[in-house]
Amino acid sequence: MLKSHQAVVIGAGPAGLAAAHLLGNAGIPSLILEKDGKVGGLSKTVAFRGFHFDIGGHRFFTKNPDVQALWEQALGSEFLVRPRLSRIFYRGKFFHYPLRIGNALVGMGPYQSLRIASSWLMARLLPVTPEVSFADLVSNRFGRVLFEIFFQAYTEKVWGIPCTQLSAAWAAQRIRNLSLSRTLLNAMDCGKGGKVASLIENFHYPRLGPGQMYEALAGQVKRQGGEVRNRHQVVEIHHAQAKVTGLKTWGAGESLEVPVSHCFSSMPITELVQSMRPRAPDAVLDAGRSLRYRSLLTVNLLLNKSTHLPDNWIYLQAPEVRAGRLQLYQNWSPFMVPGDGRSSVTLEYFCFEGDDLWSMQDKSLIALATEDLTRLALPVVPEVFDGFVMRCAKAYPLYEDGHNRHLAVIKDWLKQFPNLDCIGRYGQFRYNNMDHSIMTGFLAARRMLGEDVNPWSVNAEAEYIEA
Repeated sequence: MLKSHQAVVIGAGPAGLAAAHLLGNAGIPSLILEKDGKVGGLSKTVAFRGFHFDIGGHRFFTKNPDVQALWEQALGSEFLVRPRLSRIFYRGKFFHYPLRIGNALVGMGPYQSLRIASSWLMARLLPVTPEVSFADLVSNRFGRVLFEIFFQAYTEKVWGIPCTQLSAAWAAQRIRNLSLSRTLLNAMDCGKGGKVASLIENFHYPRLGPGQMYEALAGQVKRQGGEVRNRHQVVEIHHAQAKVTGLKTWGAGESLEVPVSHCFSSMPITELVQSMRPRAPDAVLDAGRSLRYRSLLTVNLLLNKSTHLPDNWIYLQAPEVRAGRLQLYQNWSPFMVPGDGRSSVTLEYFCFEGDDLWSMQDKSLIALATEDLTRLALPVVPEVFDGFVMRCAKAYPLYEDGHNRHLAVIKDWLKQFPNLDCIGRYGQFRYNNMDHSIMTGFLAARRMLGEDVNPWSVNAEAEYIEA
């Protein structure tokens, strides 16, 4: 049995590390239990043969001064400012995102541009009511034609369900305050300040990837007297008299009992309720089983030659390939590649745990990614000399219709435990940005310190959400 800890954090991702860091500043050391071998969660960085790779690419941007201060003090001059360029690849052509009117008109041609305009006018005159699905909401904002061109194929790759089954609430969060007219004003520099609310032209990024940030924060937690135990998975959460009393973990080949006074959980909330002992009520367990996550595979290809694409990432609105997005990490930071003329390309595949992609052997996935890269005919020389695969289970909470009802059942039951806080994307089943996850950790720590705050109050901000 480990010694009793006043604060135990499940998960060493951004939310968990932020909570432990704030408590450490207040003189309260934490024990962090992380099931992976590295800290950072979804924001870890993996090094391979002198190359560095994210899991999906993570920009550092926030409107919250506390989060910005945390990042800057952790890395100092290692926290770079980088230019942002992302484009959509559709029918063999690139379209800038955010939209540039000349580029869009030339790329689409007059006939397609007329169809887009007519479809948008029709949506203005005869909108779909009520807006139930992602397809309804986006078609109302942009017109059916533009929805089918720039939204449908990519969105269905990401989420694995038809856009008609994806909740309109998710779409409202991700594209709030955006419309075709607003986008066109932005493209002609006629909008407020010349910018659409969600579009960021520059962002901060650690010199060696996001994992560098969270490894630095883990080091600070340790210097504050805290402890980070990698490869320790929480398998049971014990409670009595409406309080969490301890955790059972498995790590280093042995089972351990960890007494706790306060628990911060960034493990998937669906796994949290399944781990509670005594067992959660059937209705709560059923609600947990009704919530689904979408998983992510990244196939990281090492190339003998440099690439000439300037993008950070490219959305592949291309049904002829299974990849959904392409990352060029040397454009995130030049230090992500060795600097000897070689380069890397990462193709992202969205899947469910156990499906054909998830179960495919690494060798076959590398072959698939190489074939997809060749089929796209991008200006990237596919001279692959090596590659590897990363699998990230439960990367995205799936906002199917009815998910809020199931989540409410779980939250209502968890309210009885005043010394348990759910934080982060996994812990709250929320498609949070990184800074929002950090804020949930901050608020949970402040709540433990006696402040009247609610970690669930953190929400996605329209001003910098990617459309």
